[in-house]
Amino acid sequence: MILIIFYLFWISLALVVYTYVGYGVIIYILSRFWGKHKTPPIPTENELPEITLLVAAYNEEKYITQKIENSLSLDYPAAKLHLWIVADGSTDSTIELCKKYPAVTVLYSPDRKGKIHAVNRVMPEIKTSIVIFSDANTDLNNEALKNIVRHFTDAKVGGVAGEKRIVALAQDNASGSGEGLYWKYESALKTMDSKFTTAIGAAGELFAVRTELYFNPHADTIIEDFVTSMKIVAAGYRFVYEPDAYAIETASASIKDEWKRKVRISAGGIQAIIRLPELLNIFKYGWVSWQYVSHRAMRWSVAPLALLFLLITNIILLPNSILYVLAFVAQSAFYLLAFVGHLFREKKIAIKGFFVPYYFTMMNLSVYAGAVRLLRKTQSVVWEKSARAEK
Repeated sequence: MILIIFYLFWISLALVVYTYVGYGVIIYILSRFWGKHKTPPIPTENELPEITLLVAAYNEEKYITQKIENSLSLDYPAAKLHLWIVADGSTDSTIELCKKYPAVTVLYSPDRKGKIHAVNRVMPEIKTSIVIFSDANTDLNNEALKNIVRHFTDAKVGGVAGEKRIVALAQDNASGSGEGLYWKYESALKTMDSKFTTAIGAAGELFAVRTELYFNPHADTIIEDFVTSMKIVAAGYRFVYEPDAYAIETASASIKDEWKRKVRISAGGIQAIIRLPELLNIFKYGWVSWQYVSHRAMRWSVAPLALLFLLITNIILLPNSILYVLAFVAQSAFYLLAFVGHLFREKKIAIKGFFVPYYFTMMNLSVYAGAVRLLRKTQSVVWEKSARAEK
């Protein structure tokens, strides 16, 4: 029995280290020495294609005016940019505010069935060859659209993922500090993934696809941006990561809002693993399957379990060696810091790394909560958005 515990401890440790550190080191080496994909130049103004910028907005009266003005001011020929806002189910002044802008096409249905239902409803009406998706509460950088469309000059590119950036405040709470550092790490991984083969997933804040390749996700899909992008990859196309096209937003207003968001993403991640079985076929997809499993699937399944087994087996093995005592002290110190972070989670603290243990622990606990919601079928696709912090 003790031999089984021994193996469980070391396998769990290896899985945790590989998921959160090892994969990053390996993909860095692969992208550094074998990454062959180059960034193409921006086409001339005459060569730029017509595009549709599609924004899903449910009760976004607080942000929609700024979103429209930001979108219409971007560096892209006005005659080639079609701004569409689908505001199904909105009951505030979102529709009225949109109608003040003649350049905006407003699409509305009184039924609220979730973002993915609204997007699926209007996609057949889009006539441009490229559609760019963006959230209503984000601002895009001035060159974002040009930096995205340049990649579509390569026929093998099916989509482009923009970067999500969290506004950095001088002092921040657990949500702001943790989310900001997390997305910086994610951006680095996505950049390397893309350079080597393909980006593994896209964030809904900003991504683009060839309209003809758009996959109509099932209406109960929880994280439709990830599933849509990976279905295009499964169809044999690359998804490029473009860090010079970015969407800017503030972090969740509180850790309660961030927890709600993380649980939803975790439930959606587990659902995505179930709905993307084809990407596990390493004989067909090769390196892409390895990246998908290492970068995404393990975080939503194996790694949180490994963390639990690592702690339990460590406790059982304590009498066997000083090595296990030291490992237990290290784990205890980490979770103690996480607990301290929990106590101070809503305090504004200048040291960003202070909340890393807490955010990491919360992120992994959210996988368990997400799994329960998915099994109980209590995670609705109709998302109550998290409140965002004020700048």
